[in-house]
Amino acid sequence: MREKSNGKTYDITTLGEINVIKSPSLTEYKFEGIFPAQQYPFVISNASGGLLEPVLFYVELIKKWMESKRPIRFVFVGSNFDINTPASIESFEWREVAGSPGDIEYSLTLKKYVFYAAKKVVPIAQAASKTSLVKQTATRPDDRQQPKTHTLKAGDSLWSVAQKHLGNGARYPEIQKLNNLSDADLKRLQIGKVLKLP
Repeated sequence: MREKSNGKTYDITTLGEINVIKSPSLTEYKFEGIFPAQQYPFVISNASGGLLEPVLFYVELIKKWMESKRPIRFVFVGSNFDINTPASIESFEWREVAGSPGDIEYSLTLKKYVFYAAKKVVPIAQAASKTSLVKQTATRPDDRQQPKTHTLKAGDSLWSVAQKHLGNGARYPEIQKLNNLSDADLKRLQIGKVLKLP
């Protein structure tokens, strides 16, 4: 974690150098890790005992977040402090590890994101025909992604929808659960039905 102030120094003829303290700059978070391609003892596997996803899935997911031009939610739970803040991805470096085929080492730099919006000023007419301006308080911005949907067409199955939108047909149970579909419903999906996507 990196925090610094934006103070500037100036040379004043009679005083010498002075320091003007300004608001601190946005916090940066930098960390490194590994996307393992093998079942190491420290890897938490899914219910079937395999790795959660292929390693390139996570690389592509981070690249997709970068291209979305939206902040992500950075959550860190530690023993001494927690972090839960919107952040932008400033850099993402990754490479395959020599001697460990398939493993990918990565370095990620995030910067705290502050939502901003223009303040709205609304004129209010007073009884004495004078007009005063009232500053409206800004509402908290909504950083949630709008839910994605898919409208079923002829020949669609949950597997094909998961393959198209999630990149992996085997993730169809996530769509099934999100839309409260029973196993029986999967056999009679109606054309035109709108499915929510994770």
